[in-house]
Amino acid sequence: MKLSIVIPAYNEGKTIHRILNKVGAVKLINGIEKEIIIVNDRSTDDTEQAVSEYRLQNPSLNIQYYCHEVNKGKGAALHTGISKATGDFIIVQDADLEYDPEEFNILLKPILDGFADVVYGSRFMGGRPHRILFFWHTIGNKMLTFLSNMFTNLNLTDMETCYKMFRAEVIKPLDLKEQRFGFEPEVTAKISRYPKVRVYEVGISYYGRTYEEGKKINWKDGFRAIWCILKYNTWSR
Repeated sequence: MKLSIVIPAYNEGKTIHRILNKVGAVKLINGIEKEIIIVNDRSTDDTEQAVSEYRLQNPSLNIQYYCHEVNKGKGAALHTGISKATGDFIIVQDADLEYDPEEFNILLKPILDGFADVVYGSRFMGGRPHRILFFWHTIGNKMLTFLSNMFTNLNLTDMETCYKMFRAEVIKPLDLKEQRFGFEPEVTAKISRYPKVRVYEVGISYYGRTYEEGKKINWKDGFRAIWCILKYNTWSR
């Protein structure tokens, strides 16, 4: 069995080696292999050079690299990565250092045990470390999750989490449209309507970044998320 790890990257040249080191060091349970898929969303820094050098220095890692011809957004990078994935399971991993790849196994376990088709990693449950940042950002996340839950009838605590793991046969057939940060509400809406889907949630760590450290999402993306929740749960089902 194989886990495809989709990493959208935009201007992460300075730090992408650090997340790749972490992903490469993870020992997956049940002997599962790793496929690392990096999608460069037309970065303006040296991300491509950094990835190229890393691949040369680490030939034992199964790293697949793709680059968009123009900047399209995180959602578009995820669409590319998901379409190229060859694993039995697929997880999204941001190129920053906010999420810990050592916790892949926590998300894998409900799937391997035969209980889940989709597993969300929640930053708002469990006893793992969480960096304390941005009160209003947290309130916004919880409001978006609440609104999403109203339409999907799921009782998630963190719809906006990066860590979402899917059985490949569940995520690949979805016709995903959102090019930027609307991926989270769109995929949640469409997953909730997948026939007999089993969605689980597990607690994860969160090592958040400040905007000075490279955080990219802002208040405009929050309004876009509201639009996407309404769109993909009502008139664009």
